Amino acid sequence: MLTRKNKLLLYKLLSLFSVVRGYNILMITLAQYLASIFILSPDLPLSAVVLDINLFLIVTSSALVIAAGYIINNFYDAEKDLINKPTKSMLDRLVSQRFKLTTYFVLNFLAVFAASYISFRAVLFFAAYIFGIWLYSHKLKRYPFLGNMVSATLAIAPFFVVFVYYKNVETVIFVHALFLFLLILAREMVKDLENLAGDMAQNYRTIPVLYGATTSKVLITILIVLTALPSYLLITKFDIGLMYLYFLAVLLLLCLFLLLLWLSKNKTQYIWLHNIIKFIIVSGVFGILLIDLDLLLNRLV
Repeated sequence: MLTRKNKLLLYKLLSLFSVVRGYNILMITLAQYLASIFILSPDLPLSAVVLDINLFLIVTSSALVIAAGYIINNFYDAEKDLINKPTKSMLDRLVSQRFKLTTYFVLNFLAVFAASYISFRAVLFFAAYIFGIWLYSHKLKRYPFLGNMVSATLAIAPFFVVFVYYKNVETVIFVHALFLFLLILAREMVKDLENLAGDMAQNYRTIPVLYGATTSKVLITILIVLTALPSYLLITKFDIGLMYLYFLAVLLLLCLFLLLLWLSKNKTQYIWLHNIIKFIIVSGVFGILLIDLDLLLNRLV
């Protein structure tokens, strides 16, 4: 039987997990490792990748910075989230703003400390990454389209640093990156539609606030059509094993997404659209396993 004190501690831990979006960080960590194994270094033995201490430190630093980024974003969005996400906001408020800020600085310090064991360039990258997240949360997210672009760029940065580490410059990797970037950018713009009420109340100058929902839908439609292009190229021009099945399914889902986008008129419907894109991104992480089933089976055995 949990005591009142233990229950409060448990709720605070859940609150902190909610603030840093631990489930997202776990998915990003998994994606970095799977991309390293199956896309960036398919010729290396599994042990050489999994036991690579530098890769581990890169992934760890990325996770720490991302967690800190969610905290600072939550800090600046506290008032807006009371309108857009009242239930989650009440859970998040179980942890004080002072504790959140302390955790933010500690996580960033640990990230840079871990990066210092890799190289000075790694320290510079993660320091710039930390600054970029802070600048986005504090200022840039309030500007139309610029905030969306910066957010999408920051989202793919953890994969960029792994790509640089392995020095793999094959075209297929850039096409994968373009697909992910466009998809995340579309998701960010859907979130603006979803959060319209709070953005208006807090004077955020997003596209739906300034130009209306129809303009947002037109831009999202363009992004989704552009996203279909790298999907088509990956299916027809590159050897991606059975992952072509994933991209075929993506093309069908994107058609459904566009239909629902133009039928959607309220927050609940926009949340469904957001979840469709989230499902495509998350399933894509596991879809990496389909690139080379022989490689997967050999490495499991």
